Amino acid sequence: MDSLTQIVLGAAVGEAVLGKKVGNKAMLYGAIAGTIPDLDVTARFLFDTVTATEIHRGFSHSIFFSLLFAPLFGWLITKIEKKSEATFKDWSWLMFWGMFTHPILDTFTTWGTQLFWPFKIRLAFQNIFVIDPLYTVPFIIFLIMAMRQKRTSPKRKKYNRLGLTVSTAYLLTTLILKWVAYKEFLYNLEIQSISYEAIDTRPMPFNSLLWTANVDAGDSYLIGYYSFFDTQEIKFTSYPKNHELLGDLKSNDKVERLIAITNGWYTITEKAGKLYFNDLRFGLISIDPKESKFAFSYELKRGSDGLTVQEMPKYRADAKRLLSALWERIWGN
Repeated sequence: MDSLTQIVLGAAVGEAVLGKKVGNKAMLYGAIAGTIPDLDVTARFLFDTVTATEIHRGFSHSIFFSLLFAPLFGWLITKIEKKSEATFKDWSWLMFWGMFTHPILDTFTTWGTQLFWPFKIRLAFQNIFVIDPLYTVPFIIFLIMAMRQKRTSPKRKKYNRLGLTVSTAYLLTTLILKWVAYKEFLYNLEIQSISYEAIDTRPMPFNSLLWTANVDAGDSYLIGYYSFFDTQEIKFTSYPKNHELLGDLKSNDKVERLIAITNGWYTITEKAGKLYFNDLRFGLISIDPKESKFAFSYELKRGSDGLTVQEMPKYRADAKRLLSALWERIWGN
């Protein structure tokens, strides 16, 4: 999830663990704990694109990481908060839960996490977008309400618990919505007599009413959209896989690792003599049936020193165009 959401979750967890004893400092250190796992984004400044992509939501988002570093951070806080009533054990417990709930929440997103690192199992339930106001905004409101109360006030605990309950209930609701959308995609594939090998569903940005599906149809992928307000059949747009365009690059180490990262959901496109590797898991940059640019695309450059993989930039204009189209599409076809 986005940084703000993880800060809010960490603060609420910190409050639940230690708020009665240390007040708002529990929220502060909980917020810090909720941010720590995402420091793995600094890998992009130290490693090549493929390696940095592999590192993201890997070790730092694992149970092992939380267990290993919670005592270290707990010890550090005891040195900072020497006059606090909280003990080393208290601070370590707070830091563990603040860091551990971060990857737990991330498992519900499209990217997922390697919660059981070093095992290469990436959990990705894909039932909530990385930014969802319906999850975050009520959570923030209840957290602020709790923050304004005295640490011994029953209302403080009540508001914080409500924030955790409402956000968790919404998260679980999106699992149900995903199942309903999934069944709708299957139904439309059936009535349109479309044969397929696999299907992958996820919510569109910033909401849980509009969903999209990638459908493996053999030589191509089909992409369709479904809103709970739809009254017509789902229209699927075909995108050729073009895997053969890779040629001998398919056995290249970096390309093999990219394929593993995408779980095999990728297409290859060639434009102006340049070769692009497109990650289908995050879809296109717009919902226009004529759109050909993917949200995550990598240019494959051959050079004297081997293959270079460069992630293609994203632009604000694309985001604005997508938001406008999403708002219109959410209300049905």
